[in-house]
Amino acid sequence: MSAAATRSWLRRNFFATPASALASILGALALAWFAPHAWRWLVTESVPGPATLEQCLKAQGACWAFLHDKWRLILFGQYTYEEQWRAGLAVALFVVMTAASCVEAAWSAPARRRAMFGAWLATLLAIAVLMRGGVPGLPPVETRLWGGLPLTMLIASVGCFLAFWLGILLALARRCDMAVLRWIATGFIEFMRGVPLISLLFMSMVLFPLVLPPGWNVDQLLRAQAAFVLFFAAYMAEAIRGGLQAIPAGQYLAAEAIGLGYWQTQLRIVLPQALTLVIPSLVNIFIAAFKDTSLVVIISMLDLLGTTNAAKADTKWWGLFIEAYLFIAAIYLAFCASMSAFSRRLERRLGDGRGHG
Repeated sequence: MSAAATRSWLRRNFFATPASALASILGALALAWFAPHAWRWLVTESVPGPATLEQCLKAQGACWAFLHDKWRLILFGQYTYEEQWRAGLAVALFVVMTAASCVEAAWSAPARRRAMFGAWLATLLAIAVLMRGGVPGLPPVETRLWGGLPLTMLIASVGCFLAFWLGILLALARRCDMAVLRWIATGFIEFMRGVPLISLLFMSMVLFPLVLPPGWNVDQLLRAQAAFVLFFAAYMAEAIRGGLQAIPAGQYLAAEAIGLGYWQTQLRIVLPQALTLVIPSLVNIFIAAFKDTSLVVIISMLDLLGTTNAAKADTKWWGLFIEAYLFIAAIYLAFCASMSAFSRRLERRLGDGRGHG
């Protein structure tokens, strides 16, 4: 970029108006004041490697020795120590596939879309095998030992995926002409939106086993996953219903005029437009779901936040907690910012230029 182009970019983005210029100057001053203090605390005056609690307490900066000692507990929880490479590989596979999915070329043609769906199915199967084990060369690891980042990613990703499709069905049912389906969908949505997620997780652990036949047992992780799916499906259904209501009636009449049936109209004309309109709302729900995985602690499951709380409770590092929360905050921020950035790209690609996020 040439100097003239750089000046033009700066003028357009930071100094277009007097108010914009004032905000840019104040922001630069605040950054200039904050950055040196943050650098000293994070780097210059920190304790970087193995150290004792006394050394950390005497230091003026961060104690990275705490994370040096506890990072495996924070990331993987109680997962079998010798097998934690499997959990790390599962996380890496998920991140790689997510990054590949953000490339527009991967979805640019029907053949590529089919290949991407196949790659996702193979990846999810590989992640399940890695985490669960029970095949030659991979000892089994019970789901009660799963925790940390893999558990957070699993509950959030699988939960949001299933909740999205269930939300579409609920939104369509709430707008259909069949009164019974409409009442059932409305009652389900209102009930799920009217109770806290914690209560659903608690009921999945306490009440769900009571309705099963004697001798039946459903894995704790599956019960928690079901509670997440049902809860967030209700919120997604209302967001999608808002998009459906924004579609002009003329779209339905035009589809009927050319002989399209109900499902053809929904799948080919209505839903693509409605889902494009509600991308920001859906991504907001995805982000909320990713963070709300921390509530599984109520049923004795330790996600990323739960393992962090367990790590800082060690008397060996009593009183240190800022570094641990900064560490997981950076992880949460990275995932949530990635979802937000992807949604903005998707809006620009599918939308009509009404917003730039």
